Amino acid sequence: MDFQNRVGSKIRSGGVAGWSESNVDRRERLRKLALETIDISKDPYFMKNHLGSYECKLCLTLHTSEGSYLAHTQGKKHQTNLARRAAKEAKESSVIQPAVGPAKPMTQRRNVIKIGRPGYRITKVRDPVTRQHGLLFQIQYPQIAQDVVPRYRFMSAYEQKIEAPNKTFQYLLIAAEPYETVAFKVESKEVDRGEGKFWTHWDQDSKQFSLQFFYAM
Repeated sequence: MDFQNRVGSKIRSGGVAGWSESNVDRRERLRKLALETIDISKDPYFMKNHLGSYECKLCLTLHTSEGSYLAHTQGKKHQTNLARRAAKEAKESSVIQPAVGPAKPMTQRRNVIKIGRPGYRITKVRDPVTRQHGLLFQIQYPQIAQDVVPRYRFMSAYEQKIEAPNKTFQYLLIAAEPYETVAFKVESKEVDRGEGKFWTHWDQDSKQFSLQFFYAM
């Protein structure tokens, strides 16, 4: 790289590249190398999301272009996660027989590789007659596993271990393999499960799961 115009460099001399310039140069060379040698369509961790950005399903990182994603795959974080995933899969696929007692039939542990979070949309709704407030959740599962139907459940704030419990909130969990389970923080009010007040729908054609509920009056 030519750094002759850097402050402190002599005229017509090459200058000394700083750490940041060298790092940028290294990432650019890795990006060009990846573009020449990697078929991105065969990368199981590459995904273009509904916002038009590119996502690494292994590291859960977002990228603005394919080149940026490919440069990420050559970096330390991605390579470390690849090694961890390989070690985890090898450990989970091994079957260990008990040392004592009668032999048990060998079973293969189910190993599902998560591919990241699904896209979703949340809409506030109100019953035109009772004026009850509610929420409509629409979750997109374009790569859902075959014969899998999304599942849901409500979880109290005291069941989760992510943040300090707050009794004024509860969580709505929605799961569908191979996607990660998504949790939505909603008000901890009684849900009206009367006819027409609470419903779910799985559209097999559009791969969209919908759930709507109203709070009890």
